Amino acid sequence: MPYIPPEDRPALDPAIEALAAAVRARAAEHGGSFEGYLNYAVTRLVLEVLPERRYASIARATGVLENVKQEFYRRYATPYEDEQIERSGDVYG
Repeated sequence: MPYIPPEDRPALDPAIEALAAAVRARAAEHGGSFEGYLNYAVTRLVLEVLPERRYASIARATGVLENVKQEFYRRYATPYEDEQIERSGDVYG
């Protein structure tokens, strides 16, 4: 889960906001496609944070990335999917 103590967030938020702005700016300069820039930024961040190139570090990083994916889908995408079901009807129903 992406929860850290609120008092620790200000140490990270300005850098995250600057990185997000840079990704959006590059994407805007290249037709709005952000996927490659976001992938690059996340990949570089993981590589910079990894303490060493060992199985344990790689397993921990891939676990974090998997958790990020799942939590993002659960918290951000699922409500959108639910709205679309209400709007367009459920294919399973």
